[in-house]
Amino acid sequence: MKTRDFLGPYRLARLIRVGSTAEVWEAVHEGDGERFALKVLKESLKTDKLETMLLKHEYNVAKDLTSPRIIRVFEYREDSGRPLLVLELFSELNMKQALRRGPESLAFMLDKIVEQSAEGLYYLHTKNWIHLDIKPDNFLVSRDGQVKLIDFTISQKKKGGLGRLLYRPKVAKGTRSYMAPEQIRKKVCDERTDVYAFGCVLYELCTGRPPYTGDTPNDLLNKHLTASIPSPIVHNDNVTREFADLVKSMMAKSPSSRPPSMWEFLKVFRTVEVFKKKPRKPKVSVFDNMPGIKGADDMFRKGGLEDDE
Repeated sequence: MKTRDFLGPYRLARLIRVGSTAEVWEAVHEGDGERFALKVLKESLKTDKLETMLLKHEYNVAKDLTSPRIIRVFEYREDSGRPLLVLELFSELNMKQALRRGPESLAFMLDKIVEQSAEGLYYLHTKNWIHLDIKPDNFLVSRDGQVKLIDFTISQKKKGGLGRLLYRPKVAKGTRSYMAPEQIRKKVCDERTDVYAFGCVLYELCTGRPPYTGDTPNDLLNKHLTASIPSPIVHNDNVTREFADLVKSMMAKSPSSRPPSMWEFLKVFRTVEVFKKKPRKPKVSVFDNMPGIKGADDMFRKGGLEDDE
C-alpha cells in the first residue's frame, strides 16, 4: 500500500508495524480528521478464512470493552477485499520493546505500570473473558506510564458448570514463556491462568528476563510444569522480599495456590513496595527513540502456540 491509499473512509497515513499476519497503520478518517489504528490482514492472507475468523473473534471480544486500561476496538470491516479492525490509536511501544533496553527503562514508573496493567486485566475478567495470552508484548505503554491491554485473538469466555466438564481443546494456545501449567495441559482455564502469566510478566518487568528459558520449545514448557519457581531477587537484588513473594505466589503450579483473582492481587500489591531503593528515571528515555517497524514485535498478533525469541 502507498501512503495515500484508502481503506473505506480511512486514509493510510503511516505504517506503524508489520507482524506475522497483519499490518498496523495509523490512519485518518476523511470525514472528521480523527486518527485511528487499523489492523489489516496482509494481502497474502486476505482470503484466509481462519485469519479472518480470528480477526472477527478479536472484534467480538473487544467491541463492548470500555475500560481506559484496554485498547478500544471500534469496528470490523472489509474494504478492497482486506479484513481489518479499527482501533484506538495509542502508544506504539509495547513493554517487550521497552524491556529490550533493559528493565531500568520502565523501573522508575513500574508501580503505576503494574497497577494499570492489573486493572485492565481485572476489568476483562469482570466481563467474563479470559485473555490467555498475557505477555509484555500485549501491553502498550506510554511515556507517562499509561497502559492499555491489547490482542484478544485467543481470549475465551470463562467456562462454568457443564462447559467446564465438556471442555476438550485440541491444541494448547498461547506463548510458551508465559503459559500456565493447566494451559499447557489443555485443561480448563480461568482467571488464575491469566494471574500466572501476569506473574511471569512481573518477573520480566523487574529483572529484564522471563522466569524460564529452555533449549527447546518442549524444554521450556516442561519448566513451567515441573521446575521450581524462581525468585526475581536472584536477578535483581533491589526487588523487595514482599514483592518477590507475591510474584512467586502468582506462578504457583496449582491454580488453587495462586491469588484467586486480579482484585486480590491488587489488594496485596498496593500494600508492598516493588524496589528497596526507588529507581531513577533514565536520562535518555526509551520513548525518545522508538524502534522501526521492521523486525519489531507484532503490536497485535494472531493466537496460537508460538516460539519465543
